[in-house]
Amino acid sequence: MEKNAKIYVAGHRGMVGSAIIRELKQQGYQNIITKTHKELDLCSQKEVQKFFEEEKPEYVFLAAAKVGGIIANQEGLADFMYENMMIEMNVIHSAWESGCKKLQFLGSSCIYPKMAEQPIKETSLLTSALEPTNEAYALAKISGLKYCEYLNRQYGTDYISVMPTNLYGPNDNYHPTHSHVLPALIRRFHEAKMNQIEEVSCWGTGQPLREFLYVDDLANACVYLMNNYSGNETVNVGTGKEISIKDLTELVTKIVGYEGNIQWDVTKPDGTPRKLLDVTKLKKLGWEYKVDLEEGIRLAYQDFLENPMRAER
Repeated sequence: MEKNAKIYVAGHRGMVGSAIIRELKQQGYQNIITKTHKELDLCSQKEVQKFFEEEKPEYVFLAAAKVGGIIANQEGLADFMYENMMIEMNVIHSAWESGCKKLQFLGSSCIYPKMAEQPIKETSLLTSALEPTNEAYALAKISGLKYCEYLNRQYGTDYISVMPTNLYGPNDNYHPTHSHVLPALIRRFHEAKMNQIEEVSCWGTGQPLREFLYVDDLANACVYLMNNYSGNETVNVGTGKEISIKDLTELVTKIVGYEGNIQWDVTKPDGTPRKLLDVTKLKKLGWEYKVDLEEGIRLAYQDFLENPMRAER
């Protein structure tokens, strides 16, 4: 990307989009376009087409999405599928129609099969059944990355897709039921500490293994791949390291300073037993993460403390 190129970041208010903007500005990119939902409804084909016709961005980072944790996904199956499909198809199609030089589509590691061989390679896509609790979201994301691939194959575009592992960091969502596991733990144990609650209940057995990536590392990878990768196959972005939910919980309690007991509610679902991305391809392209998990959680907790309103979203 040229330093003076016109770059559109869709979803700039979210955790990923805001991190991408921080990274772009740090690297000297200044001609960045953003639109709030009030200014541009990405679910409206008419509005999106008009935006691309008028602005004609040369590069697009598609980070806009409807996201949530296990409960949110289970409660809003139709909403998750519809909104994400509309956002993706409208933005990608209008980018192509307007002659956009390059587009990067941000997906999620939930696109891979529930029982995929670990670590999960990019070639595992569509080889077996998805995790039922987030199937609707996964299907929408798969459609987005496949549409990019099909445009490349049919029309010679240079549209790439990036599949990050579990993310956390500044501007995360700390909603009590609609957030992902790490921010949910940060909020839960912070409130337990402040309210002097002696015991906190956590879902499942604590045995599932997860991988976590600090969002500013993802943003750095996104800009790096935009400048250094072209291809139909998606690229996994992660650390290549995993931790059990139990160990993660204990790490969060240590950082937050909660000294009570943890009770594991085994009647609640664990979700996917293990999810570790194979990042061999990314390393061969010349990129590796920088922020380790403990440092990242400390930074995330500080962000939570400095922005209490985020807990209400």
